[in-house]
Amino acid sequence: MEHVPPPAEELALLDRELAQLDARRAQLLTRRAWLVAALRPTAPDAPRWSTPPLGHGWAPAQPWGAVPKAAKPSTPRSAQNVLLTLGGLLLTVAAVAFTLVSWGSMGIGGRAAVLALVTAAALAAPALLLRRKLAATAEALAALALVLTLLDAYAIHAVATPDADGLTFTAIAAAVLAALWTAYGLALGTLHLPLPAGAFFVQWPLLLGAGAAGAPTLVVGWALVATAVLDGAIVLWGKGLGVRVTAGIGLAVTGSAALLTGLGESLTADGPLDAVLPGLLLLTAAAAALAGAWRAPGGYARLGGAVAGLAGVAAAGGVLRAAVPGAWHVPVYLLCGLALLSVVRARVPRAAGRGVLLASGAVVAGALVWALPGVAAVLLGPVQLVAGVWAGAPDGFRGALGEAMAWPEQAAAPLALAVVAGGLGAAYRWWPTLVRLAAPLAAPGVKARDAAGAGALALGWGAVLLAAATLGVPYPVAVALETVLVAGLLTVAVLGAGRGAGMAGAGSGAAGAGVPGSGSGAGPGGAAGGSEPYAGTAGAGAGPGGATGRRGPSAVAVTALVLAVGGAVSLGLLSLAAEGATYAVLGALVVLFAGAALRTRPVAERAVLAVAAVVWGTALTGCVAGSLGLAPHEAAPLLLVVPSVTVLLGARLRNHPVALPVELAGGLGALAAIGLAVPRAPFLALVLALCGVLAAGAAVRPERRPVAGYLAAVLFVTATWVRLAASEVSDPEAYTLPVTVPALVIGVLRRRKDPEASSWTAYGPGLAATLLPSLAVAWGDPDWQRPLLLGVAALVITLLGAKYRVQAPLLLGGAVLALVTLHELAPYVVQVAGALPRWLPPALAGMLLLAVGATYEQRLRDARRLKDVLGRMR
Repeated sequence: MEHVPPPAEELALLDRELAQLDARRAQLLTRRAWLVAALRPTAPDAPRWSTPPLGHGWAPAQPWGAVPKAAKPSTPRSAQNVLLTLGGLLLTVAAVAFTLVSWGSMGIGGRAAVLALVTAAALAAPALLLRRKLAATAEALAALALVLTLLDAYAIHAVATPDADGLTFTAIAAAVLAALWTAYGLALGTLHLPLPAGAFFVQWPLLLGAGAAGAPTLVVGWALVATAVLDGAIVLWGKGLGVRVTAGIGLAVTGSAALLTGLGESLTADGPLDAVLPGLLLLTAAAAALAGAWRAPGGYARLGGAVAGLAGVAAAGGVLRAAVPGAWHVPVYLLCGLALLSVVRARVPRAAGRGVLLASGAVVAGALVWALPGVAAVLLGPVQLVAGVWAGAPDGFRGALGEAMAWPEQAAAPLALAVVAGGLGAAYRWWPTLVRLAAPLAAPGVKARDAAGAGALALGWGAVLLAAATLGVPYPVAVALETVLVAGLLTVAVLGAGRGAGMAGAGSGAAGAGVPGSGSGAGPGGAAGGSEPYAGTAGAGAGPGGATGRRGPSAVAVTALVLAVGGAVSLGLLSLAAEGATYAVLGALVVLFAGAALRTRPVAERAVLAVAAVVWGTALTGCVAGSLGLAPHEAAPLLLVVPSVTVLLGARLRNHPVALPVELAGGLGALAAIGLAVPRAPFLALVLALCGVLAAGAAVRPERRPVAGYLAAVLFVTATWVRLAASEVSDPEAYTLPVTVPALVIGVLRRRKDPEASSWTAYGPGLAATLLPSLAVAWGDPDWQRPLLLGVAALVITLLGAKYRVQAPLLLGGAVLALVTLHELAPYVVQVAGALPRWLPPALAGMLLLAVGATYEQRLRDARRLKDVLGRMR
């Protein structure tokens, strides 16, 4: 049984417990106040408690022990910096004002004494301040001392040596200031300003001294090289980040200026002997850059290696360039750039060696950019033959390309392309050896080998084309050569994409110029007939460095396919000069691309080849029409031969992935036929009808029916309209009723098959096809027959929609009926409105609004009821 004390005893117990709680609370508050007072001055950034204890008296959202923002004092360090900055600025302004304004009022002794006293005091003060731990004040006075030393130099030149040469005095002053501030910074090692100031002054003595002595450009270049070397030493061994950054900026500026100076002198040298001295300057810069890269870390070492490689190429190439004709200058530099690849066998740091390899790649890329305009001229030059189709074979290959290029100046471009293609081909062929040689500097992978093979193929192809243009071969030889090249490229594409295990050798030796594995016989690890296994393809095995089991065409096969398509386009344009050449080339292209499409296996490549064959077939059909002397509109039906063949092929291929691209390519031919027939409406109607027949033939197949069926209907309707327009039929119903009647029949059949189908889908298009054009014409028709017939038809359609509870006929018919009625009653309404007083229409409108407002709830229920009725209709 639980004991319950009397109320008086229980009240006394509660009072004692409350008194104990109050005493404990007072004790805790006192302790808290002491802790806050003890923590605030010593640790202002001490961590705060996220949840303050109860009873502390602070705001609920305020952190424990936090000081309000308005009460926070400014940081002593920031205030000190502001004061020191302002003081330094004021002293600097005073010193400048004294030197420029008050200097002339003092004697020479007074001037010297003031300058010496102020400068010595400014230089000595930082040492004393550093002993007292006042580093910021010492920095400010050091900055003042720097300005004073500059003013001292200016004052000495203006008073003591006014006749001295300005550049000479400035060079000497820069050297003295550099030595002074370097020694000062080393003596007071904790200051941040003196050593960067010394590094800045170091940039000027040699350069200004060479300029003051009137030295030739090469001497200025040597001065720049020496300054850059000194900057590099400071960057590598300098003390402090500011010193290294200042020297690094100076190194970039002076080094770039030195290299540009040496390169300019090398390029303007009149002979090999004149290019030797600039070459020595560039070689010295290269040696200095390589020495810096030897000790520099990471990316800086790679940059130094690249600079060293480029400078070496400029030095050696400049001497050799002066000994050869102008057309061969770029190949000389190219050979020097390729010579840099020997760095893989040199004992250089990895990062520096990679920089040299980057320099070699940059030189090779520059040579290729120099040669590419010639290749582009060969490929795009035949475009001019479109303006004079079958005008006769030109005089040589150059005659077909035009005179936009100076071909004698491109004599060495094929050699540059061939050299690079040969190098890439050798790398592709002997890839394991290349990987072993490059192991100290790089580890190229399978993708790099594929890229090398693709580059060899593309550059070899371009070299052959450009060589034919520069040699000026006869026109028939050029056509035959390009045809053979296209055939070789297609062979490479088919073998590479189909087998995924080899790269075919070009039978002519032209398409495979620089391509590994070209020729006859079996290469190492390859198949007989000149194929060579290569990486990145599937097959029973993989070539050296390849990846076994990777499926899909390699980069070589894809490149061959792209080049084959581009070369075929250029070849087709080139053949337009002569009729016989056009038929021979287009026929060969059709056979080559169709055969390649049948032989290759990957779907994407087969689709590209098949589409190309269809395009060439369409072009061949157009040439037949031209030979028959047909006008463009008369040739339009003939162009539909190829689309017909593609429809038959699509029916044969059915769901094959290539079927759709082939049919779309045929559709482009049909579109071209429609474009040719546009000027003559009867021919246009005929072509549209024939295209509708082709689309209907394609719609027989279930997989094409959703698109081809609608397309056939549109083409037939359009053909009918064009035929009616050609017969000068102006009534729109003659165009629209042939669409409306079949569309309504199809809609009725669909609703019988699917009663849940929407009436807008079944009847909407058919009704709108006639009602809307007729309504548009009826509003501008002054006669009464069309509005009457349209109104009756709309009334019948509305009643049928209401009877069978069909939404689309009800709404379309009702809307057209209302608009026709409004059109017919509009003149009478205007007459009545003109006879009424002016105040009556606003009054009627107001009464109408009042009536609607008074019965708003009822009208709203009626609108909802009508909406429900219409919503239940289909």
